[in-house]
Amino acid sequence: MQYYASAIIAKKWQLSERSVRNYCAQGRVPGAILEGKTWLIPEDAEKPTRAKRTTSRRRTLLKVLQEERIARLSGGIYHRVQIDLTYNSNHIEGSRLTHEQTRHIFETNTIGLAKESIPVDDIIETLNHFRCIDLIIDCAQGPLTETLIKKLHFMLKSGSSDANKTWFAVGNYKKLPNEVGGQETALPEEVPLKMKELLADYNAKTHPTLDDLLDFHVEFERIHPFQDGNGRVGRLILFKECLKHQIIPFVITDKLKYFYYRGLQKWPLECEYLRDTCLAAQDHFRALLDYFRIV
Repeated sequence: MQYYASAIIAKKWQLSERSVRNYCAQGRVPGAILEGKTWLIPEDAEKPTRAKRTTSRRRTLLKVLQEERIARLSGGIYHRVQIDLTYNSNHIEGSRLTHEQTRHIFETNTIGLAKESIPVDDIIETLNHFRCIDLIIDCAQGPLTETLIKKLHFMLKSGSSDANKTWFAVGNYKKLPNEVGGQETALPEEVPLKMKELLADYNAKTHPTLDDLLDFHVEFERIHPFQDGNGRVGRLILFKECLKHQIIPFVITDKLKYFYYRGLQKWPLECEYLRDTCLAAQDHFRALLDYFRIV
């Protein structure tokens, strides 16, 4: 019988290595052997399934988000997603608002800043991002289309200083060439065709996997279809598609930012960089689901 280290099995099962080690420690991987500090797992071992919950706890994430959004429930998973996803996605792009300030804006619809100077755009785009999350929750089960993607961009950038610039197309593809991280992106005249091809390839997949979503995300960021806001729109799309296809969503936090950037650059030659970063983020989100008793 061939045995493999937990790191290899983690990639095979599309889990983080920590999750695989936990399964082994819990006795949920028959035949797994601990040698020193390393778990060795039989090649034919099957991925453990999550423990079944009682009927009272069987609530899917999308259903709960939709219910709590309508009720505007405070303190639930909807509340947490709005604050965490908005803060982290904006912070990656340079927003100076803290997590606490973001929470305050969401909960009270007031700014509540003390003796500090915060760009108005940070506040506007935070409020806009809350609306974008509502949109992806409402449209989660629908198809991913150019219309939806452009609507997300329009929502995100409306009312910002960029919206007043003649060369900035709010809710439409870029007019001027741009770079990301010093790398060239698709030229403005190339964007419409590249986006149509990207969406056609992705929507042809009936049951997308996490890797399929990451494939789409990386190509979307390399095309960089908008003048600005591509990262936030791209991560909103990722969250929406996770909800649709019952893949555990994830939030790229500030601690994971540089691993995330490296993963984008290395994909697909070294997929493990981005995949492992997202699996680690999924582990964090899985803990939230367990806390809120959501399947």
